[in-house]
Amino acid sequence: MTHRSAGADHNERLEFLGDSILNCSVARMLYDAHALADEGALSRLRATLVSGETLAQVAGDLGLGDYLRLGPGELKSGGFRRASILADALEAILGAIFLDSGFDAAAAAVARIIGPRMALLPPADALKDPKTRLQELLQARGLALPSYTLTAVSGDPHAQSFSVNCEVAQFGLNAAAEGASRRRAEQSAAAKLLELLPAELRRPA
Repeated sequence: MTHRSAGADHNERLEFLGDSILNCSVARMLYDAHALADEGALSRLRATLVSGETLAQVAGDLGLGDYLRLGPGELKSGGFRRASILADALEAILGAIFLDSGFDAAAAAVARIIGPRMALLPPADALKDPKTRLQELLQARGLALPSYTLTAVSGDPHAQSFSVNCEVAQFGLNAAAEGASRRRAEQSAAAKLLELLPAELRRPA
C-alpha cells in the first residue's frame, strides 16, 4: 500500500480498480437485501456504504494505517491517519485481491468488511440531501419550490466562500448559509430552512 508521496511506484491504479469492484459488490448486496427499494434509494444507500468516511473507518478498524508506505512529508503530517489515504488503501487492496484471485474473492472480501454495516444503515429517505428533502416536502403539498439566491462570493480564487439565501415565500421563511461551493452553501441553507418549517409540514404527506 504505497501512497504517491513515497514514489512513482504507487497504488493509484489499484485504487481505480478496487473502487469499481467495491461499487459493483455493494450494489449487488443492496439489490439482494432491499427487494422493494427503487433505484434512487439503492443509490443513496450505496453512496453511504462506499463513502470515504465509511471506508476510512473500515480501514482504521483493520489497522491498515500501520502498513502504509508514505513519503516523509505525509509521515510527519500524520498521513497514516488521514481518511482519504486510508480509504484509498482499502480500495487498492480490493483491486489487488481481484487481480490475484478474481471477482468472487474480491466480492467476498467486500461482504466481510462492508456487509455488517448494512444493518446500521438509516432508512433510504433519511439519506436524501437537504435540498431534495425540502423540494419533495413542498411538492407533495402542491407548494412552489424554494428559491436560492447567491448573495456574496468572497475569498481568493483557490479558497472562495459562497453565501446563499434560501426562501420559501409561502411561509415567509428565509435561511442563509455559507459554503466552499455554491452547491454546499445551498445544501446548508436548505437544511436550516427545513428546521424552520412548521412541524406538521415536516411530517410525510
